Formats: sequence, structure tokens, C-alpha cells
Amino acid sequence: MSAEPKTALGRAVNEIEETLIAVLLGLMTLITFANVVARYVFNANILWALEATVFLFAWLVLIGASYVVKISGHLGVDAVVRLLPPGPRRAMTLVAAACCVVYAVLLLVGSWQYWGPFVGKQAWYEVNDIRMPDWLRFIEPILNEGEPYEKLPRFIPYAALPLGMALLTFRFVEATWKIWTGETELMIASHEAEDMVAEAAAKTKED
Repeated sequence: MSAEPKTALGRAVNEIEETLIAVLLGLMTLITFANVVARYVFNANILWALEATVFLFAWLVLIGASYVVKISGHLGVDAVVRLLPPGPRRAMTLVAAACCVVYAVLLLVGSWQYWGPFVGKQAWYEVNDIRMPDWLRFIEPILNEGEPYEKLPRFIPYAALPLGMALLTFRFVEATWKIWTGETELMIASHEAEDMVAEAAAKTKED
């Protein structure tokens, strides 16, 4: 795992990611468990459980993707890169990191363009099953011309797209900077685990 962020922004983003991941995973587990109990014990069904779980899983995946960049957990093929001398290896890694930043920015722009209309002209679009909670009804006069929402407006669960892509862009920029400054060598999962296993095996043989 990588070291803790040194900047206030990095620490704030880190807290947001870790908190959201924990909350989302916990909510998914609770809702799924409650629906199973309701179905098989009480012969009932929580109508909105499946849709809520799908949306929560989407949030978990999109936010988790950026967090995995932070801990250098994404898988990658580094067989060729590791054969190169330090200079060319660093250059190739920086090129790859720059490509990741560009790709993340394109995803961020696309996700914003997709999500934006749901806050504007298409703000009246609702999800299928999740009812509108009363504590969110303050947004009705702001976005829905005062008309009440029966179900949750789509722009709320769909906000996972721009938020997730913004976090992913931030993490790729952060990873690129760490490579540039020499703080880290690669953005992908390294061979540290293999090295630790080899060291443990060597110590076992010595004992």
C-alpha cells in the first residue's frame, strides 16, 4: 500500500474515498440481507432493494477504481518495462501515466455531459422503484419547478459517474506526479508480494 497523502487535498480525498467505500459496502450488505430475510422468512419483498443495490454497486465500483489507483492495486503488464534501464523505464512509465490522465479526463468530460441534463431539462426523470425520501424534497422547487417527486430523481444515483471520474482523474494526476518526482516507480501492482514470499521462504530454509 502507498504512503498516506502529504497534502491536505490528498488527505481529504483519501477520507472521502475510504468513508464512501465503507458506507456503500455496508449499505449493500444490509439491504441484501434484509431483502433475503423478508423474502424467505416473511414471504415478502422489498421492492426497491434490487435497484438500490445496483446503484450502490455502481457507486462502489466507480469510487473504488480511483482508490485502487491510489494504492497501486490495478493489474498491469510490466514484463517489458522491467527489462529496460532506469531512464527509459521511467520515460515509458510517464508516457503510460499521461495516457491514463488523458483517458480519465475524457471519461470525466463524457460523464459530465451525460449527467448534466438530468440536473437540467431532464430533472423530472425518476428511477423505477426507490421512493423519494422526505428529507430531499427541498430540491423539488429548485430543479423540478415545485412539482413533487414520487420516486428518487435519476441525477442523484447517476452522480456516481462525474464524481467517480473526477476522483479517478485526481488519482491519475497524483500518481503521475509521484512517478515524475521519483516517489514511486509504477502505477500498477508491483512484485512486492512475490518478494515478501521469497524472503519468507528463504528465512524458513535458514531456520
